[in-house]
Amino acid sequence: MSGNTFGKIFKVTTFGESHGLAVGCIVDGCPAGLAISEADIQIELDKRKPGSGAAGTTRKESDTIKILSGTYEGKTTGTPICLLAYNESQNASHYENLKHLFRPGHADYAYFMKYGIRDHRGGGRSSGRETLARVAAGAIAKKILAKYGISVVAYTKSIGPISAKKFTQKDVDSSGTDQFKCPDKLASKKMEKLIADVAAKKDSIGGTVQIIARGVPAGLGEPVFEKLDAEIACALMSIGAVKGVEIGSGFCAATMAGSENNDQIRSKNKKAEFLTNNAGGILGGISTGQDIIANISVKPTASISKKQKTINTSMAEEDIEVIGRHDICICPRIVPVAESMVALVLLDVLLLQNAKRLM
Repeated sequence: MSGNTFGKIFKVTTFGESHGLAVGCIVDGCPAGLAISEADIQIELDKRKPGSGAAGTTRKESDTIKILSGTYEGKTTGTPICLLAYNESQNASHYENLKHLFRPGHADYAYFMKYGIRDHRGGGRSSGRETLARVAAGAIAKKILAKYGISVVAYTKSIGPISAKKFTQKDVDSSGTDQFKCPDKLASKKMEKLIADVAAKKDSIGGTVQIIARGVPAGLGEPVFEKLDAEIACALMSIGAVKGVEIGSGFCAATMAGSENNDQIRSKNKKAEFLTNNAGGILGGISTGQDIIANISVKPTASISKKQKTINTSMAEEDIEVIGRHDICICPRIVPVAESMVALVLLDVLLLQNAKRLM
């Protein structure tokens, strides 16, 4: 097991490094006959690009996607799909002084201890640039899910102590146009000031992102060890900067009474109607038909230019200042990545369910 492949039926294997020639993925198990184009995938990839605001990195990549295989005359053929985007704005010189240093908060030390070698240029394989491949694969998954009436949307719920509070579903759906992908305009303005203050201190800051999947039918997911919420948590935790996952009421459930946390059920037109959604759309590891809601905790960007203490590959102590092009807050760019990972899980369990039961 290499840990580079995700999924059981709809399988995605990503490849490439931050400062290598290219990044991309192989998608295997995609049903034949799906109309898909590079433009369809590019729409999703453009959501992942850093914005013009203060939070994003100054590294600018076109992220131009190419479909190298798996389609014919604009439709999938059922064979492996290869998606590739060349790196165009590498600057390895920014990392030359870090060749023998372990950056605090990064995977440098862990990779070195595991493999005895590491690509110090931007973190190599552990770089957030790898997520481009996830979003590309997620674009295909989203298009298939849409045929079943399923959609996945995410937004920045908070940055530092500032949280989105007043917004509607329409605001969430249009939040992608905001520089922080936040649906609350007042909160977004406060976030802008916070980001500027943090940047002036040569620091970074974390936040939270909420993901909502709508139109998910009841009955998806496996009992016991492959619960739907466990699969979603695994997918979201595989994103490098994510340090925590909540489904539904999450950790707040620990402060609630059973009568508060239980989602009571009524019957409406001979169908179940839940009065609340503290379970986040999943009971016993299986979807209930409600919206699936997950929250993720996103750590501050590890690369900061403030002086920090570290060690080198000889285990000698040194000080370090990370110079380069880095996001002040990763939340806005994680939004499309989180959407993609949840979409990949939902498509996989949907295809599994279709194989288990005659519809």
